[in-house]
Amino acid sequence: MPTLSEKILRAHAANNAFTKGKQMRLKIDQTLTQDATGTMAYLQLEAIGIKRVKTELSLSYVDHNTLQNGYENADDHKYLQSIANAYGIRFSKAGNGICHQVHLERFAKPGCTLLGSDSHTPTAGGIGALAIGAGGLDVACAMAGYPFTLTVPKIMQVVLHGKLQKGVSAKDVILTLLGMLSVKGGVGKIIEYSGDGIASLTIPERATICNMGAELGATTSIFPSDAMTKAFLESQGRGQDYVELSADDDAQYDEQIELYLDQIEPMIALPHSPDQVKAVKDRIGMKIDQVAIGSCTNSSYMDLMKTAAILKGKRVHPDVSLIISPGSRQVLQMITDSGALHTLLAAGARLLECTCGPCIGMGQSPQTDAVSLRTFNRNFYGRSGTLSAKVCLVSPETAAASAVAGVLVDPRTVSFAMPQDQTSIPIDDSMILLPDHDLSKPIIRGPNIKPLPINTTMPNHFTKQVLIKLGDHITTDHIAPAGAKVLPYRSNIEKLSEFVFQNNQKDFYLNCQKHQGGIVVAGENYGQGSSREHAALALMYLGIKAVIAKSFARIHHANLINFGILPLLFTKAEDLESIDELDELQFHDLSQLKEGQPFVVYNATKKTAYTCTHQLSAHDIAILKEGGLLNYIRSHTDA
Repeated sequence: MPTLSEKILRAHAANNAFTKGKQMRLKIDQTLTQDATGTMAYLQLEAIGIKRVKTELSLSYVDHNTLQNGYENADDHKYLQSIANAYGIRFSKAGNGICHQVHLERFAKPGCTLLGSDSHTPTAGGIGALAIGAGGLDVACAMAGYPFTLTVPKIMQVVLHGKLQKGVSAKDVILTLLGMLSVKGGVGKIIEYSGDGIASLTIPERATICNMGAELGATTSIFPSDAMTKAFLESQGRGQDYVELSADDDAQYDEQIELYLDQIEPMIALPHSPDQVKAVKDRIGMKIDQVAIGSCTNSSYMDLMKTAAILKGKRVHPDVSLIISPGSRQVLQMITDSGALHTLLAAGARLLECTCGPCIGMGQSPQTDAVSLRTFNRNFYGRSGTLSAKVCLVSPETAAASAVAGVLVDPRTVSFAMPQDQTSIPIDDSMILLPDHDLSKPIIRGPNIKPLPINTTMPNHFTKQVLIKLGDHITTDHIAPAGAKVLPYRSNIEKLSEFVFQNNQKDFYLNCQKHQGGIVVAGENYGQGSSREHAALALMYLGIKAVIAKSFARIHHANLINFGILPLLFTKAEDLESIDELDELQFHDLSQLKEGQPFVVYNATKKTAYTCTHQLSAHDIAILKEGGLLNYIRSHTDA
């Protein structure tokens, strides 16, 4: 009676432990990194001390920090290329494409486990892989042969019926789910899709839906491997990777939702959260200034072909800047061969290279107070690089139709010829470099690549002041911002730490120095968004010893543990309300920190105590007491 997810989890259980809500050790078949998180991951891999990766396949992609307005990003890329060659890792050069799009096309397999240092790694669930985002240190450990520690999630079944209307896309399906469930609706869950409706969804459409499962907070999302999967793999010259996979007919799920695709309509996520979802028809006429089509969510061949079909014979509105970024070099080649690229350029679109680009604030920031329609997955405050911008998330069809009109348009009202999917795929992996594992070749380190900060063991008692008090849904973009000004320092934690919480508390960095570190307190869903471990690593470097919140996002919670920062949970909402910045909190006798038992924190300033809970296993507690996962591995060879 197992679900599809349970079949893959059980087949990859390293210790045969499989109880929902409990930790298991998961064998990892494949890993991926990207350059914004990869440089730190490979510094950590070096620190672990192995000579060659032990996974079936590991890839290092360059797709984030490609805006080379200084030496820093280029230096990181050369380091990544040289270390990939030394450790037996394939290296995808800048311009080859976005990691998730390229991995879906060329490497992901039904039934495999994939761990990536990017929160949108679950994109590969569209092809039937169990793909999970994690911090770079977890990925480094997987490359070193250590199983991934995972709390066995609940399984939510989403049953799809029917077929999408013309002008409605897979993006509208996942936006509809976000409107129903919120950014916390998938926490602690795998979302598994089934039903007669999946037969009409292509692999890239399924990948779009799985991609934004990350915005639901889900551990991952997955579709069955079926005839559509087989056809996609065969078109990529990978028919040998196909295996039919699905849940048993009598599989038991923890939750179930039914969606009728023919009733889905165009949707829009309004600022500043992916779950602020409304129907496009209720916002028709909203003036727009910028449209960006691309990202790992919506940059497939058919996404851009539909865009071209809507733009054919038309011009982008004079007041709108339209930006197009293909997801991979393969996609770019296909739209070139089809003539769609000419259509896009003739309409007035601006073509970017095959990278993440504006999605992570790497260029193309909107003008002051602009309304920017984007086919991306996140619209967090400040992520675009313009704090006053109003970023909205939509489908490619809605984006293209609105770019012509200059205002928000329902694409169902626009006449266009539906393009045919292309079955003949130009396959060219020449920009994916195969390693020769020649250890005599030097690993190249530019001056921006600084030594990896290592934490000390956690003291049994400590007293620190609350340096910042935050509300709900604090993202990793709040903690360690993205964008062209900050991303070049991802391999330089000393410099990057200067930007931590810069949009929440201007002097946070200076306050950390003044008080020799401290405590962070926050509300619900602290650390949602990107997998970037820098949001924990930089806090560790600044001397933050603990974060107390109402709840944590999964990946960030794991990253805090990995870097020796204690994550605790408020049991009463009023406890957070009673704390003020610079209150002095006391943590006594951490030897009494036990799995499943509360821990008391004392507020010496207010002369009160808070009974906190936590989600820590005995293994997590052992890692924390060592000062983080790297220290733990060094002292436990059987870790």
